[in-house]
Amino acid sequence: MFHKILVAIDCSKVSKRVFEKALSLAKLTKANLMIFNVVCPEEDGYLDNSELLNYYDPDKDSEAVKYSQKMLDKFSQPKLEMLRLYTTEATAAGVEVEYKQHVGQPGETICEFARNCQADLIVIGRLRWLSGMEEFVLGRVSNYVLHHTFCSVLIVP
Repeated sequence: MFHKILVAIDCSKVSKRVFEKALSLAKLTKANLMIFNVVCPEEDGYLDNSELLNYYDPDKDSEAVKYSQKMLDKFSQPKLEMLRLYTTEATAAGVEVEYKQHVGQPGETICEFARNCQADLIVIGRLRWLSGMEEFVLGRVSNYVLHHTFCSVLIVP
């Protein structure tokens, strides 16, 4: 049924539940699991507006760009550690697993990565207990993925 399952993980409260759902599906279908995280400097608050301009500066040798990259690396490390822990858990469960982290806009980056790695299914979370503006902001990634990807999507509330 599924050969490759992409599980999109962030640092939200639902991440563990999303991972567990993807892991159980991978075990059930004997699919490979790709654990994926998107670092978004603008949304995660890692860089302020002036630092963002430096990060996207075409002069990649400038001190400002090096500083922005250093800050991005510093804040992406906890997420990488989370990916490694989930990878260890999946390996212990007998699932073939990899993990990746990319920088970009979450919805677009997830869809592009799923296409490039030829995922059959994307498992992603959504914070349903929010209302109004919070749900609009935090639910927009899963909504974007649902409407812009080529493969099946499982949204875990």
